[in-house]
Amino acid sequence: MNMMDSPKFRRKRTSATAHPPAAAPASPYAAVKAASQEAAHLRVEADERARAEAETQRIAKAAERAKFEEKARRKAEFEERAQTEALRRVKAAREQRAADAMKAREDAERQESARQHREAEEARSRQEAAAKAAQDAEDHRQQVEKRAAEEAARREKAKRDAEARDADARRTEEDARRKAQPPAPVLPLTDMIPVTRRAEPAPTTAPVTPTPKTIVDVEHAWSGLPELTVDKAHLARNRIITATREDPAHGAFDVLRTRLLQTLSENGWRRVAITSPGKDCGKTFTAANLAISLSRQENCRTLLMDLDMRRPSLHHVLGVGSPGSVGDMLRGMIPPETHLHRMGRNPINAGRNIAFALNDRPEAYASELLQDPRSAETLRAIDEHYAPDVVLFDLPPALFYDDVIAARPLFDGVLLVVGGGLTTESEISEVERRLGDSMPVLGMVLNKAEGTDISRYTY
Repeated sequence: MNMMDSPKFRRKRTSATAHPPAAAPASPYAAVKAASQEAAHLRVEADERARAEAETQRIAKAAERAKFEEKARRKAEFEERAQTEALRRVKAAREQRAADAMKAREDAERQESARQHREAEEARSRQEAAAKAAQDAEDHRQQVEKRAAEEAARREKAKRDAEARDADARRTEEDARRKAQPPAPVLPLTDMIPVTRRAEPAPTTAPVTPTPKTIVDVEHAWSGLPELTVDKAHLARNRIITATREDPAHGAFDVLRTRLLQTLSENGWRRVAITSPGKDCGKTFTAANLAISLSRQENCRTLLMDLDMRRPSLHHVLGVGSPGSVGDMLRGMIPPETHLHRMGRNPINAGRNIAFALNDRPEAYASELLQDPRSAETLRAIDEHYAPDVVLFDLPPALFYDDVIAARPLFDGVLLVVGGGLTTESEISEVERRLGDSMPVLGMVLNKAEGTDISRYTY
């Protein structure tokens, strides 16, 4: 705005115009004074106009500066908004890329999971198909085996019935014969099996000749024993060849059984120790097969005892689980009628006049237990109550421990099992030396022999 147009300036100008100065006097002094006043007045007006112009310029500059500042502020705000928008776009682009990557990863994971699920379904389908096929085959096999087993059971039953009838007839005939005359003299076992020596000591156990009342008591005692069952397939897997009698070698055990019975009967002996010089010769194999063969003798009650108390294994061979501790029976802690088990009905036609004293607990002091008077007393009580005709002791290897020497007072003779390719002549001589001259070696059984053809003795 122009200073000349301001109200203040207009008032002064109006005042000066409305009251013009008085007419100058005629004197020169007055004229000069009037001229001075006029000049002063003009200077005042000039100053006022200069001040008004300066104020106008100041205001214009201030307005221009304010305009410039407003423009700069707007520019700064625009640049700030532009920078913020750029940062937002960069952030949005980064977030979009991350979202795209996550989505791609999730898609890949879903595809992989779908592929694995599809493969699992296909594998499960294949397994189910294979299982169904196997089950069908197993069902067919079981049906075939069931029919075969039923047929075999039918034939076996017919055979057992016939054998039972024959056995009853033989038993009746044998009882009559035994009552009518004493047993005929027989040849000893050592005539069949070569031995290094044969001593003739006095019998350690007197032969039992039971009266009719004693026979009734003994039969009652045997019938009261708990029974055990055996599995034909398990016996076959453990090489109990006298069970199924399919292996031609079973005939050798039958011959051994017969000659052993002849020797025991001739000398009035009953207790036989079965041992070997070293391990892996087959003493337990021999004891189990010989016992099963003896069980088929109708007039012979047999007791097989596992006295290899350091490494008991006879119960594994026969397939009997948890038979208990034979050591506790020898100590008198459990009665024999609880620990002994009689052969029950079985699929191998084994006689039921055989009992077993099995063991599943190793003894740390086996030798000391065999020398304990309680062991001898327990065996004496078993003899009196059950009157076994043959007692077989499965003992540890003779050269490994002193168990065989410790048990010498408990048995009448020794059956030595020799391992082909394992046992040396010096080991056999050492066993004989440890047993002493007073202990008869009833015979030696050569096991694991090479170059033999047992099948030529089949008939």
